[in-house]
Amino acid sequence: MPELPEIETIRRGLERETVGRRVKSVDVPAAKAVHRNGSRKAFQARLEGVKIKSVDRRGSLLVFTLDSGELLVIDIGTSGQLLRTTPKDEASKDTQIVLTFTQGGQLRMADPEGTAEAFVVTPDLLLEEAPELAELGLDPVASPVSWTAFAQSLVNHRTERLKPLLLDQSFVVGLGGLYADEILHDAGLRPDREVSTVSTMEIRRLYRSLVEILHEATKHHGTSTEEHPFTDLHGKAGSFQDALQVWGRDGEPCRRCRGTVTKQRGGGRVTYWCPSCQV
Repeated sequence: MPELPEIETIRRGLERETVGRRVKSVDVPAAKAVHRNGSRKAFQARLEGVKIKSVDRRGSLLVFTLDSGELLVIDIGTSGQLLRTTPKDEASKDTQIVLTFTQGGQLRMADPEGTAEAFVVTPDLLLEEAPELAELGLDPVASPVSWTAFAQSLVNHRTERLKPLLLDQSFVVGLGGLYADEILHDAGLRPDREVSTVSTMEIRRLYRSLVEILHEATKHHGTSTEEHPFTDLHGKAGSFQDALQVWGRDGEPCRRCRGTVTKQRGGGRVTYWCPSCQV
């Protein structure tokens, strides 16, 4: 599932490739993908002829501001992909939506699992349509987060354990198992540590690891592994997988202490960590 660095990579690509372009036509092979607007025709009518003014990210949602005054919102779900193509490029059987621009090719949304979706909404109704946006947590990639703001937010969850807390979108947006595991390893903290037991120095380490890893992963256009596949708008895989310290490395030596990286299952999720140097 794409996490914060991957979604931000897509957003930056969309900002370069679609802002200023006008939508000539809209094709919707999968009506399910636009069900929030009622029908294919309703979705098409609100997009055809409009120009894209900007592309923002609200948590894991991509939000296009249109010159019609409305917003196009895209949620790529767990397996969706956005691709910048030309009309001549062969469309995959998983293609759900195709936006054709008056100049500059197409933007296609594809999803083999059918969890991705898009809808057009007026700004005043966005929170009604996506109420989860009202409770988004810290977003270190979108805007700087101070150490004090992070620490205060953390201590407000004293009885929670670190990994589940990192996965809570109301604490930090856009994290999944991969980056949560990498952040905790970098900070030297056990995934099951309770917040109340974490010292001020450890909070500082966690803060630094969170900010640095998310920015570094975004700089490398995200992570692409067999378990965590990702490609950008042009079909190019990210490269942060080359820097992974624990994710997918169970049974291998820890690169920091030479202990053995462990894979642990529990609570419906998989965790990779080093019992030797994460305390």
